[in-house]
Amino acid sequence: MSAILTDGVIKVEGTCKACDHCTSVCPTGAITGLLGQKHKIEFKKCLNCGQCLINCPFGRIGEASMMDQVKTAMKDPNKYVVVQEAPAVRVALGEPFGMPVGTNVKGKMHAALRQLGFKQVYDTEFTADLTIMEEGTELINRVYNAVGAVKDEHAGPLPQFTSCCPAWIRYAEINYPKILPYLSSAKSPQQMFGAVAKTYAAQKLGVDPAKMYVVSVMPCTAKKYECERPEFISSGYKDVDAVITTRELADWIKESGIDFVNLKDEEADKLIGSSTGAATIFGVTGGVMEAALRTAYEILSGQTLPAVEFKSVRGRKPVREASVDIPIKALGGKPLTVNVAIVTGTKYAAPLIEDVLAGRSPYHFIEVMNCPGGCINGGGQPIRHDAY
Repeated sequence: MSAILTDGVIKVEGTCKACDHCTSVCPTGAITGLLGQKHKIEFKKCLNCGQCLINCPFGRIGEASMMDQVKTAMKDPNKYVVVQEAPAVRVALGEPFGMPVGTNVKGKMHAALRQLGFKQVYDTEFTADLTIMEEGTELINRVYNAVGAVKDEHAGPLPQFTSCCPAWIRYAEINYPKILPYLSSAKSPQQMFGAVAKTYAAQKLGVDPAKMYVVSVMPCTAKKYECERPEFISSGYKDVDAVITTRELADWIKESGIDFVNLKDEEADKLIGSSTGAATIFGVTGGVMEAALRTAYEILSGQTLPAVEFKSVRGRKPVREASVDIPIKALGGKPLTVNVAIVTGTKYAAPLIEDVLAGRSPYHFIEVMNCPGGCINGGGQPIRHDAY
C-alpha cells in the first residue's frame, strides 16, 4: 500500500518550534502537542488539507512529494506523460515569479508545462464541466424521486452533498460514515479527468493506456491522497498517477531555467481541454453550487435559464444559504423551492450533518469545501510570507 495512504501527506518537521499556531487552523484536532512541545499529526484524524502547512509561521510543516516519480516518468521513453491543471493554479502560479497576486497566468503556465516536456497539456476545467453535469443530474434524479415524479430506487436521499473536495470526503468518512449515502457519487474533476484520459483520450491519441501517465497540478495537498485511493482504477489503470502542487510546479519551472515571466501565452490542448465559464468558478466557494444550480434549473424546468447570477451563494461567510424557485416540468410547471447551503471550512459542516441525520434539514443540496474561500486557498498554493 502507498505510504501516503498509511502515513498521510502532511508531516511536522523535526525542527518544529512548538508555537501551537497550527492547532488553531486544523479543522479536526489532528495535531497534538502543547505549547512549547514538538507537535505531531495523527494520521487517523488528518484530512491532508495542508492548512497547517501554509499557516506555519516557521515553515516547519512539510508534505509528501511525488516529484521524483514524475521526473522519472518524464525520462521514460515508454511513458506518454500528460498533465492537467486546476483552475485555481493559474491565478496563483505567478506569485513565486514576482507577479501581482491574482494575476491570471494560464497561457504562460501552458507554455511552461510544454517546455518541461509534457506530451499533452490539458485544463481540468473540462472534467469540472463533466462533474457539474454528473452532480447536477444526480441531484435532479434525487429531487424527482422525492417529489414522486419519477420512481428511481437507485436515487440517493436528499439533501445531496457535493463530492469534489477530498478533504471533505475524508472528514465525512472519519467522523460521519452514516452521511455517506447523501454524498454525490460523482468523482472529483481530477479523478474524472484521469479516467477520461486513459480511456477516451488514449483511444483518440492512439496511445496504449498502460503507457499513459497522468500528472495533476493542483492547489490542494489532499489531492495526493485522493489519487492513491485504490478505488480509482476505473479503466484497469490508476486514474491519476501523480499530483504536484502549485508550489512544486513553480520550483520545477525555476530549476529548469525557464523564463516564466517572459513566456508567450499558449492554449491548452483541445481534445479534452475545452470548457465553459461554469468550470472556471469551481475553485471558489459557492462555485460548484452555482454551476450545478444552473444545470438543475434548466433540466428540471425544461426552460433555458435567463442571464441570472446566483449571487446569494457567493461570499466569505462560513455557512451561506439560498432558495431558488424552480418550475418542475414533470409536475406540470408546479414550482419547487430548492434550498441550498454552502459551507467553507469543514469544521462548520458538523451542525448541518447532524440536522440531516436527525431528519430536520431543510436543504436539497449542500456544497462543502474544506479550505477557507475554496480551492483558491488550498494547502498546495504559494505561501504568503508577508502574512506573518
